[in-house]
Amino acid sequence: MNKKRRIYHFLGDLAANNSKAWMDTHRDAYQEAKDIWLAEIQAILDRLATHDPTYATIAPKDTILRINNNRKFHPDRPVYKDNFGFSPGSSGEEPMIYVHVSPKHSFIAGGLRNPGPQLLKSLREAIDYDGERLLDILNERSFRDFFGPLSEDPNKLKTSPQGYAADHPHIELLRRKDFTVMRDVSRKEVTSDHFVDLVERAYLELQPFNAYLRQALTV
Repeated sequence: MNKKRRIYHFLGDLAANNSKAWMDTHRDAYQEAKDIWLAEIQAILDRLATHDPTYATIAPKDTILRINNNRKFHPDRPVYKDNFGFSPGSSGEEPMIYVHVSPKHSFIAGGLRNPGPQLLKSLREAIDYDGERLLDILNERSFRDFFGPLSEDPNKLKTSPQGYAADHPHIELLRRKDFTVMRDVSRKEVTSDHFVDLVERAYLELQPFNAYLRQALTV
C-alpha cells in the first residue's frame, strides 16, 4: 500500500469510530499515519525553503494542530478531528498557505480567513487605496486557473461598511470579511509522488496574493 493511503485509511476509520475508547486501542495506527504526514510535511518544507529559507527553520510538528477537538464551548463536536493539516504559522493573523487532508474533503488554501476588526479595517483601507492591484492579482490567468475566485464568504456584509459609499468601485471586496482562495485536491493527487510539486505551485501562485494582504496589514 502507498504509505500516504494509510492516512486516508486511518482518518476514515476514525470518522466511523470517533471515540476515545476506539482511539485508545488504535493509538499505534494514529501514530503511524501521523508520522507519514509529518514526513510529507518535511518534504514540503524542504521544497518551500528553496524559495524562502525561513521554512528550513520550521519543525513539521509545529505546523499541525492536535487531533482532539476543543469541545469546551462546542460539546456537540466529535471527540477527534477527521483530518490532518499543514499550516506554517500559528497566529491565524498572517496570510499563509494551508493544506487540509480528509476523506471528506481535501484542499489547498491561502490568504486570510476572518481577520479581526483591526486587521479587517487595515485591509479595507488598502482596498480603498489600491483595490485595483488586488483585482489584477485575483484575475491573473495562472492564479485564477489554479484557484478560481475568492472563496464564498457567508459573513459578507449586505450593506456597505461604515465610511464607504455603496457605489465604491471595489464595494464587493470591501463588504468581505474573508479573503481566502481554495483549490480542491483529490485523494489521487495527495497520495501521488507529485503532491509536493502541487503544493509548491500553490505556494508560488499565492505569493502575490499573500504579499498584498501582508502589506495591507503592516502599513
